[in-house]
Amino acid sequence: MNYETVRDTNPTIADTLQEERTRQNESLSMIASENHVSEAVMEAQSSELTNKYAEGYPGARYYGGCEFADEVEELAIEYAKELWDADHVNVQPHSGSQANMSVYLAVLEPGDTILSLDLNHGGHLSHGHPANFAGQIYDVEQYEVNPETGYIDYDELHETAEHVEPDIIVSGYSAYPREVEFERVQAAADAVGAYHLADIAHITGLVAAGVHRSPVGIADFVTGSTHKTIRAGRGGIVMCDEEHADAVDSAVFPGTQGGPAMHNVAGKAVGFGEALEPAFEAYAERTVSNAKALGDRLQEHGLSLVSGGTDNHLVLVDLRPSHPNTTGKDVEEALEAAGIVLNANTVPGETRSPFDPSGIRAGTPGLTTRGFEEDACREVADLIGEVVDAPDDEAVVSATRDRVDDLTDSYPLYT
Repeated sequence: MNYETVRDTNPTIADTLQEERTRQNESLSMIASENHVSEAVMEAQSSELTNKYAEGYPGARYYGGCEFADEVEELAIEYAKELWDADHVNVQPHSGSQANMSVYLAVLEPGDTILSLDLNHGGHLSHGHPANFAGQIYDVEQYEVNPETGYIDYDELHETAEHVEPDIIVSGYSAYPREVEFERVQAAADAVGAYHLADIAHITGLVAAGVHRSPVGIADFVTGSTHKTIRAGRGGIVMCDEEHADAVDSAVFPGTQGGPAMHNVAGKAVGFGEALEPAFEAYAERTVSNAKALGDRLQEHGLSLVSGGTDNHLVLVDLRPSHPNTTGKDVEEALEAAGIVLNANTVPGETRSPFDPSGIRAGTPGLTTRGFEEDACREVADLIGEVVDAPDDEAVVSATRDRVDDLTDSYPLYT
């Protein structure tokens, strides 16, 4: 893709798009919520469907000319049902956060109570942070991970639920490196008559491939992002049983958004279709084994991992035990200068500002898409460890940049 048509219209935008393509090619994306979609997904997302309004659902649109939009959306739904073994699927949400919003709108009233994991302990803004719509419309109570182990204490979650009597319990997280025991969350919800929303935004692909347990058929609602470990078109998804199908569909449209972004739905359909191929299971398995190799080697460098390791695609590093005077932002900026892109992140028991927290979060979905295996991830961990030890040393950062260049040349992304 050379953006020549864009260049004819706006050379500045074309240059910027090309620079972003170069940046992705020549750096290592380790932001746990990012991935690299196939060129087929990108082509679908830039299709003529971007021109089409399709308010409503297949067979019941408010506009004419939707026959091909219907076909694409029906395929996306069919593939999603097969991937996650779901009874009902809505593929229209523009994001995982809007998917969550639609569930809240479907079954809650303003002032109802959400019980969710605290953001500093690995939760997400859309689970009830006061800066987010969820925290402004609903009452929010929160549970935490055990500060000693880094694991969710499901017994304590159950006790908290009995104490606060929430209307909905949210499981699923943005910075939790361990497998989620959805059955135990469901037991807590059943005990107090609450709904259970499982947000699998990060692990959609791992669940689809069977390398992480699935909440489908356990939780009342399952939401997710479609562009992270599943590598499909950018957006969100809601799954539920038929009992809640009408309420969810009405909450998505017209409840929380107007017309679906049909070009993104096309990208979802293409990506879901790719995930049904046998190679995707191997990809998901390698994503997890790569994360374990990364985490183990980081610990060999003396870095402390929240919960002591990982079961999924990410590791969460607490810098305080080994580098008490170094913040996550210090490391994030130094690593980005070296060509490794990850993010500063809060950690359980956080004592610093979320804008300059005590940890870093690193994921392997993007590296695995490039073709990295465990040895290459160990090498990346070596590079991270060296930069963490000397984030202000320009010679170390420069040498790391050179080694990153070798890795990106060896594992090309887009040609």
